[in-house]
Amino acid sequence: MPIFNNYKHVFTPIKVGRTVLKNRIEFAPMVCDFTNCLGEATQNYVDFVESQAESGVALIHLGATPVNWEHAVDYPSELDVTNELKINSLGLLAEAAHRHGAKLSVELVHAGRGVHPRYLKGEWGLSASSIPVPGSYPYIKEMDQKDIDKVINDYVDCTKRLERCGFDGVLIHGAHGNLIAQFLSPMTNHRHDIYGGSFENRCRFPLMLLKAVREAVRPDFIVELRISGDEILPEGMRIDEVIEFLKLAQEYIDLVTISAGLIVDPRAQFYCMPPYFRPRGANVPYARAVKQCPDIHIPVSVVGGIDVDMAEKIIAEGSADMVAIARGLLADPDMIKKCYRGKSEEVRPCLRCWGCAGNYASHVQCAVNPALGRTGRYAKVQKAEEKKKVVVIGGGVAGCQAAQTLVKRGHEVILFEKSSTLGGHLNDINKLPFKEDLLRYTNWLINTTMKCGADIRLNTEATVENVMAENPDAVVVATGSIPARPPIPGIDNPKVVNVLDADSGRKKISGKVVVCGGGSSGCESGLALAMQGCDVTIVDMIPVSEFASDMMDLTRKNLFHLLNEYKVKLLGERLVRSINDQGVVVERKDWEYETLEADYVVEALGMKSNNELAEKFKELLPDVYVVGDADEVKNIKRANLTAYDYCCNI
Repeated sequence: MPIFNNYKHVFTPIKVGRTVLKNRIEFAPMVCDFTNCLGEATQNYVDFVESQAESGVALIHLGATPVNWEHAVDYPSELDVTNELKINSLGLLAEAAHRHGAKLSVELVHAGRGVHPRYLKGEWGLSASSIPVPGSYPYIKEMDQKDIDKVINDYVDCTKRLERCGFDGVLIHGAHGNLIAQFLSPMTNHRHDIYGGSFENRCRFPLMLLKAVREAVRPDFIVELRISGDEILPEGMRIDEVIEFLKLAQEYIDLVTISAGLIVDPRAQFYCMPPYFRPRGANVPYARAVKQCPDIHIPVSVVGGIDVDMAEKIIAEGSADMVAIARGLLADPDMIKKCYRGKSEEVRPCLRCWGCAGNYASHVQCAVNPALGRTGRYAKVQKAEEKKKVVVIGGGVAGCQAAQTLVKRGHEVILFEKSSTLGGHLNDINKLPFKEDLLRYTNWLINTTMKCGADIRLNTEATVENVMAENPDAVVVATGSIPARPPIPGIDNPKVVNVLDADSGRKKISGKVVVCGGGSSGCESGLALAMQGCDVTIVDMIPVSEFASDMMDLTRKNLFHLLNEYKVKLLGERLVRSINDQGVVVERKDWEYETLEADYVVEALGMKSNNELAEKFKELLPDVYVVGDADEVKNIKRANLTAYDYCCNI
């Protein structure tokens, strides 16, 4: 009999308090936006929780859930656990988790000074001290004893309600600069009463809250705490004080999860939920310090870009007892099962792009898993009623997604790719030093598409003649995009290098570099060149405040932090007029011209759809679908979504 499970630690049970969890993996909390306008769980939410439970995790945490709706809310579309009239939907969530042997918990939060005025009922936000977040809502009131008593009662009330609705625990959010952390941290607690000043006083409110929650529920109800091992900013909490606090708090909690950073402060937000610029497992050293403290006796979990292989190593080396994973399980809900069965190479990698974070107007989605959060015919690929012959033109992201989806539908699929490999432009941009996640995804995409059952024809350029010779029922055009190359005088100068040639390393660049284009590709290319020792300037006609505006907010903040660290100069509101042997001639807002000296110029002035073939086929066939960049140049997420959606309907 073959041995499937090569993981000796991560899949073993663990006792947390008085509850035995079936393995060492938690589904880390994230808001999914599947509530209605009343904060009730929709059927989408129930389905989403059930899919989380199906993944095989031991414990699921529903993301940031406010303990009151007056001043605790930190995000729209959060679940309402404060109202007896809304308990029906809560019970359905618990039932969905338990059907697959998972335990269910809720991350209870109070935003404190991080509250946004659009969610605030009243004029004032509450915090340990009257210290607003820099550049944010200024009307913050220092909590008095009445406020403190009410907030503690709110936590207790919500916890007891969740227990009655069949939940197995709560996760008290004391990390990322939320209210509990605002009392603990010397950076935000400047009080002069029994709740401020000394370390003992700063711990008083958090300990009172944890004690009240613990005493309000049955002994086997899990009380977990999330805390930042380091708040990153000056005067913030450091790991030594975190350990001292946990020595006291462990009397009231069953498990602690270690994170880092401050979500309520833009200077440290990207440490909380690290994007691809930051290393995976960055919080492990903090967790290790807690775990190896001889005076701490509760289990320790850690979060931050972790996969199953990393989890096994972390637990084996004694850095933590458990791990919390969210994005990796969104990218591939079958990650745990694949690893358990010895097929870790089949796991669809997470890009850590934060495309799953939404945009305040849509539910949770994933750049690489277009089925995430969907219901009905899009939740899983359904077999087609009638088998068809479909030709896919192009083997980039959209083409590969189309081929895989169509094969699962039961169609006969032929894919034409004019180059010698699949992957399209991914093969250029995955060479950047911070694109390890994208490189892993590229390899996965190529391997899974080559094995999916489609007839893959590399080194074959699609023409009307050879496509129509196949007598297809439908054609999917996924021909991608090409550089826009606007008619700038001197753009053909030998010192000008296209961004794809720069990123891929096909052209070697050194010395002074001017990157023309402040979009995400230009900014990332400029950062990579600066990391290699170049003196980099990025210029664009848009203001610097709009550079890389197509990125997710957290990822963008991390990018700008690194651009500053590597001394990349950002010049906005300058129109590129020409390029010559001296460099780039730009026109400023005052209509004056200046020359930016450069040894090399990187042209990152955008891409345009390459869709000429589409119009030709539309004259010959009724079923022609244009997907990905061939339809609209945007990103990996849209390429996968359009290809998946269209192909689910063929």
